[in-house]
Amino acid sequence: MGKRVSVRCLNDPATKGEKFTDTVGVLASWDDRVLLITRKSGETVRIPEASLVAGKVVPPAPARRRGPAASYEELAHVSARAWRPVESERLGEWELRAASGFTRRANSALPLGDPGLPLPAALDAVRRWYDARGLPAYVQTATGAEGTQELLCAELERLGWVREVSAELWIGALAPVADRDEDAGVVLSRQADDAWLTRYQRKGVSEVALKVLGSGPSVWFATVPGEAGGAPAAIGRCVVDGRWAGFAAVEVDPALRRRGLATRVMAALAGRALDEGASAAWLQVETDNVGARGLYAGMGFAAHHAYHHYRHHCRSL
Repeated sequence: MGKRVSVRCLNDPATKGEKFTDTVGVLASWDDRVLLITRKSGETVRIPEASLVAGKVVPPAPARRRGPAASYEELAHVSARAWRPVESERLGEWELRAASGFTRRANSALPLGDPGLPLPAALDAVRRWYDARGLPAYVQTATGAEGTQELLCAELERLGWVREVSAELWIGALAPVADRDEDAGVVLSRQADDAWLTRYQRKGVSEVALKVLGSGPSVWFATVPGEAGGAPAAIGRCVVDGRWAGFAAVEVDPALRRRGLATRVMAALAGRALDEGASAAWLQVETDNVGARGLYAGMGFAAHHAYHHYRHHCRSL
């Protein structure tokens, strides 16, 4: 239990294709003759005991061979500081976060240790806290790296929580990002002005959203101006926090994509982050955003871990 395993099981004879299926992940439970294995992606696989052919404990996934060394715990704290809620409260080593519903990251419980209560009681407390604010109850978890929360994911699913959204946190060296292109034409500022907000994809940005966008140790906004009187051609956001620079909200006018504007925005922000002493970079990207993943991979970023938002569905909102 709790170990990374490789399990081979026999497929249904009526199923066409391979005779065996191999599953690698963390063994979350083995009850009622069923194994639950949580993969790196966060997917939980149910394997009937009767179909087992072989299984063994396997070493943890090998450490990344390029880019900065980083633990899940370090990155969880850094990414949380870069996107602060308007209201928060501690539940043991969990943080309950709320920002009037603006993004799941700012409106979810972040478990980074012991909540101080048995899990069912802790989740009841989470639900009550969000119910009192008229918000759906979410718990943010992570999988796929040493120290992540595969067992918690399996327990959430067992207790009726549903995984709604998954994304990945990628990391890379900062200097190569700054070296990608000249920052000519990119305007940097400490605040998201009206022009920047006209390009930001989230509609109806409120005062609460502005507080979240402006939160973090050292926040910078980048703008590539558009035509006179029009929305910017591209924008981006960066938060500098010690050795880390976190990129977000890199958005380009759809009519101007594939012209290197996103690269210029990130290069300008990376240069400023280097000036402030940062050396490593991180960003978050959705698993189905093929274009962004290709861009970031080309800049030297690679996935560190996946993160997920589980929602309690006992009431409709």
